[in-house]
Amino acid sequence: MKEFFKFMLASIVGVIIAGLLLILITIGIISAVVSVSDQPVSISSNSLLFLKFDYDIVDRAKKSPFEGLDFGMFQGEKEVGLNDLLDCIRKAKNDDNIKGIYLNPMDIQAGMASVEEIRNALKDFKTSGKFIYAYGEYLTQKAYYLVSVADTLAMNPQGSVDFRGLGGEHTFYKKALEKLGIEVQIIRHGKFKAAVEPFILDKMSNENRLQTETYLKSIWNEMLTDISASRHLSVAELNAIADQVSSFRRADFAQQKKLVDRLKYKDQVINDLKKLTDTPDREDLNAIDIHKYVKVPEPRTQKGLARKKIAVIYASGSIDASVSGDGIKSEDLSRTIREARRDSSIKAIVLRINSPGGSAYGSEVIWREVKLAAQSKPVIASMGDVAASGGYYIACAANTIVADRTTITGSIGIFGMIPNVQKLMTDKLGITQDVVTTNAHSDMISLTRPMTTFERDLMQQTIEDGYQTFITRVGEGRKMVIADVDAIGQGRVWAATDAKGIKLIDSYGGLTEAIALAKKMANLENYRIINLPKQKDTFEELMKEFSGSAKASLLKDELGENYKYYQQLHSIISEKGIMARMPYDIDIH
Repeated sequence: MKEFFKFMLASIVGVIIAGLLLILITIGIISAVVSVSDQPVSISSNSLLFLKFDYDIVDRAKKSPFEGLDFGMFQGEKEVGLNDLLDCIRKAKNDDNIKGIYLNPMDIQAGMASVEEIRNALKDFKTSGKFIYAYGEYLTQKAYYLVSVADTLAMNPQGSVDFRGLGGEHTFYKKALEKLGIEVQIIRHGKFKAAVEPFILDKMSNENRLQTETYLKSIWNEMLTDISASRHLSVAELNAIADQVSSFRRADFAQQKKLVDRLKYKDQVINDLKKLTDTPDREDLNAIDIHKYVKVPEPRTQKGLARKKIAVIYASGSIDASVSGDGIKSEDLSRTIREARRDSSIKAIVLRINSPGGSAYGSEVIWREVKLAAQSKPVIASMGDVAASGGYYIACAANTIVADRTTITGSIGIFGMIPNVQKLMTDKLGITQDVVTTNAHSDMISLTRPMTTFERDLMQQTIEDGYQTFITRVGEGRKMVIADVDAIGQGRVWAATDAKGIKLIDSYGGLTEAIALAKKMANLENYRIINLPKQKDTFEELMKEFSGSAKASLLKDELGENYKYYQQLHSIISEKGIMARMPYDIDIH
């Protein structure tokens, strides 16, 4: 027995030592990876900036130690910040080592407004006299919209261009919920507040169809206008091509209709690029991708760091309601805005919003800090792909609102949804409940019975009060009569081109234009940009990747395109209180 305990103890000690060694080795590997990833990158002369767009484009990428890496368990997320992408294109414009940009997308994993901003940055790059060469085997509509800005657009002879007009797809859950025995009880204000429709209807209401058609046509017209200018085709000609559905036609059809310039194989494209960069035939092209080029240091135009700053504060995701936990936390964001307001070295704030809304209370908390900040220094709201409902709520107090022409905004309205699972519990599962209360409505709000008339009336009054607060905030911020806000509110969604005419926004532009406006309003010459909120350090982010959002990442990998349905259902389950949110998650094809 003595020998047994001796060997068992030795085994335990061995396991502990082996575990400690494994931890130390892992930390060493991570430290090495982080050290390498933080090193500046040098670039050769006659180089190409290679943009393949095989990554998600978000307003601001997370600070991941494995960004752009791909080996074993340390596979980095394929995610690039729009801010980094725009900075790289601007940097390449003035970089003597960069001779041009090579675009090779199939699809663009970003919203329309983000694609518009990238396209505008590429247009600005061309003013340097450098070339943009684009090549595709197959191009989706968003990808084609982007690459149509290129000087030369080549396509594989067996490829095709997806060009057929825009379509928006809405998913309805009413019949599925009925089969499960779940009733969704709705309290809302506004005939256009269609966020509740998927749970009470099996198709779009007339009002929802009207608003959807309106903003889709607005976005499509803006796309056609840009493509028309670049490809020297009239809008009428482009619509005629779309009606013929080039998506299922050969590449020679796209060339015949002047959608592309040349039909070439990849080796021929490489030869073209070698000629454009003066690269000898026997040598490889010097191409650098976005993950490396972002680490190429930019020459300083002044000594030291400028003291005066413009703070770009990012507000991305649902407000206090996110599947992965990466959305907007009202307390955290309001604290960031408050600290920026109190910081005397920050002379202007750009609030970058990419949010469909969320909690009405959370929106109010953020709105208050935006209002206070706008009273002490210039605050410019820069709208990304979506800045609607709660996303618009937090923007309306800014001094100026700037949006891309393809931004989705508005949706001024609020709602509440309370599921009643009584039939599911009783009829389907055989589970019953009994309640004891001290007062008449102590069990309000119950998920296992229908609301009483008193409860519904009380909730409706809460919604009406919340809506009145919302339109009052908009009226104050936009200097509009409240009745006029109500007329364009009612939960209606608008494209930015329509929103400008009804005074919901002030001007068109992306993040670049918003920063330029902040500079002008604050009367700055020498300044630097800081991005807020401060991101977690490398090891905090690493721990998060191994836990928390790792679950969402795993589900996204497993479910693919169907992940959006999980998100929608999860958000409904997790929502609490009154919501100021977009009618639905817009998926434009």
